[in-house]
Amino acid sequence: MPKYLFNGYSFPLRYPAVMGILNLTPDSFSDGGNFLDPVLACERAYQMVEKGAQIIDLGGESTRPGSDPVSEGEEIRRVLPVLERLPSDRFLISIDTTKPKVAQMALESGAHIINDVSGGQDQLLGLAQQFRAGFVLMHSQGLPKNMQKKPTYVNTVEEIRTFFEKKKDQIQGLGLPRTWIDPGIGFGKTLAHNLELMRNLEAFLDDAWGVLLGSSKKSWIHHLCDAPEPRDRLGGSIASAIDAVSKGVEIVRVHDVRETVQALKVAKELATKG
Repeated sequence: MPKYLFNGYSFPLRYPAVMGILNLTPDSFSDGGNFLDPVLACERAYQMVEKGAQIIDLGGESTRPGSDPVSEGEEIRRVLPVLERLPSDRFLISIDTTKPKVAQMALESGAHIINDVSGGQDQLLGLAQQFRAGFVLMHSQGLPKNMQKKPTYVNTVEEIRTFFEKKKDQIQGLGLPRTWIDPGIGFGKTLAHNLELMRNLEAFLDDAWGVLLGSSKKSWIHHLCDAPEPRDRLGGSIASAIDAVSKGVEIVRVHDVRETVQALKVAKELATKG
């Protein structure tokens, strides 16, 4: 079991690890508006940890397709009261942001990982180096407002792998405790692009990083299975998590922690030769 020192705190990580999603937003596609109260948000974080999440991913700005950005001040107003109430030494806390000031304040308040959906901004990587934090780089084609307007690739897997390869020297030069890459399911991708990426996750495995997959409850499941409501996409989410872990993914970012942890445990046992 690897052990990492993130922002001054030592944590073991059991792979595969489940990252529980905690949206502090009114407009996220799955649970928007449910956890605007910091007390309720903290209760939700503890519940997910109790159910098996090793990482809690806090987000103060929705990045669903078509969403509008929020100001730096508003994002801080949503995130900081929750961070100030959560312990920094009991479980890993990830801050899902593209704003350097938000990331800095989160790290100063005890967060351990920056989750950057904009693909590794220099300022955010610099903050991760300064605070000795973990880092998630996600690929996206375009911004949330327009990313689903006719995304195109010549070779989806090759182009996205090349995107991360160009970052490799920079990442390794920072000496971060751990970095993960995320192919960005649903971020500037059609159903065909998403399926191609998930079928070829092994292509992203590399000694320079781990791989994280965030496919939970996203619209690719609706397009494949006719499930227009996020609440009806649990089966597809679990199937993609099991498949991803079987291909070497270290972290799955999910909404339904208990169900995913249970499914992964059963899948592991069934794959073990008696």
